[in-house]
Amino acid sequence: CHFKCGNACAKDVCNTSDNSYFRDIADAALSRRSILGLGAVASAALVVGVETVGATAAQADTLVAPQGGGKLAFKAIAPVPRTVDAVTVPEGYDWATIIRWGDPLFNNTAQFDINAQTEKRQAGQFGYNNDYLNIIVDKYSGRSGVLVANHEYTNEDLMFEPAWFAANKAEAAKIAMAAHGFSVVEVKRVKSGTPWAYVRGGERNRRITATTPFAVDGPAAGSDLLKTVADPEGRTVLGTLNNCAGGTTPWGTVLSGEENFNQYFRCTGSASDARYGLSDVATERGWEDVDPRFSARNPGYENEINRFGWIVEIDPQNPTSTPVKHTALGRFKHEGANVRIADDGRVVAYSGDDERFDYVYKFVSKAKYRRGDRKHNMTLLSQGNLYVAKFSGNSPAAQIDGSAAVPTDGAFDGSGSWIPLVKDGASMVPGMSVEEVLVYTRLAGDKVGATKMDRPEDVEPNPVTGKLYIALTNNTQRDTTGKATVDEANPRTKNRDGHVIELTERNNDATATEFAWNILLVAGDPSKDESTYFSGYPKDKVSPISCPDNLAFDSKGNLWISTDGQPGTIGYCDALHKVTLTGAERGRVEQFLAVPAGAETCGPLIHDRDGSVFVAVQHPGENGTFQDPTSFFPDYVLSPSKAKRGEVYGPRPSVVQVFSSTKGNGKNK
Repeated sequence: CHFKCGNACAKDVCNTSDNSYFRDIADAALSRRSILGLGAVASAALVVGVETVGATAAQADTLVAPQGGGKLAFKAIAPVPRTVDAVTVPEGYDWATIIRWGDPLFNNTAQFDINAQTEKRQAGQFGYNNDYLNIIVDKYSGRSGVLVANHEYTNEDLMFEPAWFAANKAEAAKIAMAAHGFSVVEVKRVKSGTPWAYVRGGERNRRITATTPFAVDGPAAGSDLLKTVADPEGRTVLGTLNNCAGGTTPWGTVLSGEENFNQYFRCTGSASDARYGLSDVATERGWEDVDPRFSARNPGYENEINRFGWIVEIDPQNPTSTPVKHTALGRFKHEGANVRIADDGRVVAYSGDDERFDYVYKFVSKAKYRRGDRKHNMTLLSQGNLYVAKFSGNSPAAQIDGSAAVPTDGAFDGSGSWIPLVKDGASMVPGMSVEEVLVYTRLAGDKVGATKMDRPEDVEPNPVTGKLYIALTNNTQRDTTGKATVDEANPRTKNRDGHVIELTERNNDATATEFAWNILLVAGDPSKDESTYFSGYPKDKVSPISCPDNLAFDSKGNLWISTDGQPGTIGYCDALHKVTLTGAERGRVEQFLAVPAGAETCGPLIHDRDGSVFVAVQHPGENGTFQDPTSFFPDYVLSPSKAKRGEVYGPRPSVVQVFSSTKGNGKNK
């Protein structure tokens, strides 16, 4: 938290608005039935199974055999204690590292040396703390492609020897800036299902950093709110920061969200600054001492902070293209953005604002998708309508008491609406212009009464069913003194472990403004926490899960959930879980892998037809230091330059492939 989000959870809540949650039980129930196309009798069939109270958490030997899954059939692993410094995978699988922090992307880039890093070297090497991940396989080949990863933030205490860092803070800041952004790197393999290897010097290899020029587009481009002394036109921004999750568009570009950007800037302490977690104090990284744009105290840079917090789009096939910041999708702490093509051809992008008590958004493009017209499709996120979500429950208020006890109707569910913020080029928020709505989107959401959620992170449409899934990571401030109370969409007081919502838009139309919703799972360790819920699936047959973060789907439409925070909540290494969504096993959680000590499971990518799963292992050993590491992932070897002194490499964030193997024993190499 110290480096990732500036200890956001230890600070005051940013959303102090008094917009309230309202509940109209009869109308909500009726609306939910009409949205789903069901009558009163049929709606009862939505409840699957019966809540099992007091069951114990599953261990590996108590789980029944997995169903289906094609080449990814597996027996769930037992949860892994948080001190285990290993990648743990199921029996019959093995893992390999594709690329690590510092691996050179270009032929003229020096090999990684943790004791000799420079800004120039890092700008040509794989960046730090990989998060979003995709491997875009080349058409017709199947044996080549590009790996795209963003680099969310840096852990200076793991990257730099303390005495050197203290004496070279300006150079360390420049190295860290070069370690942010994106890496695009070509990959190759022998055949489908075999491990990928990255190609040093590949034609499409590219690094995007905190100083790479980005074009600004959309309604706020050129706005006075975006102009600085260095960019009087308000249309070119240097760099991207704190890129978290993302998505790949149908036209082959990659979207990523600028999330905890606030921690990099010293600002004036205005009301709008406070709503974004900004303040007039020196930052931990001290970038404002190296580059004047990181402090609003410097004349001419008052608006620099407004130039971050956007969805960015990059073209991984063209290393000379200019990446874009899309103002039409609004400015907030985007976890990411994921795209669905509506039946009428318009593009819909969904995004969560990763902050306690913040909101869920969607964007609907003005123009329509044209198959094969890549140039046109790369303009689709430039104009359109922006909405924020409001949820209503359908259970009696007394039954939503903060305990997360399931209401008598058998489920946490209800209806909701997408409230327009910008529609047909006009502001729908009284007192705010279009530019103001897009630059201060959180304030716009406050004004229209959006529902305060428990840290909405990844928001992903299921490519098989079209249903939407929302990861609510946690919110320990829920229903505490002076904070928002529980509601049916956020039913647990001091929600430490988080939950996942399933949302169905009217007629399964992505452009609809009404939806039905239900809670798929209320996370935690059911052997210790009776407030857990798994859509009625027996609690003694699920893997413990906490802090759902990134979401993904396999070809069958099963949900996969990566976690961020299990070591501090339920005491286990962060993990990747598969969740069945249909039939009698709906709500069944099965743990597939665990990442090493101190690490977060990011970017999950499920290539089940190849029998492979990919994860970005972020911040391994984050609870250690440069001198005293707690993880040696992924190399686990002595440093050649320090072998005589017996010192070792510290941890290196990496991209890992897990694959079926007749030799796989489910253990770390």
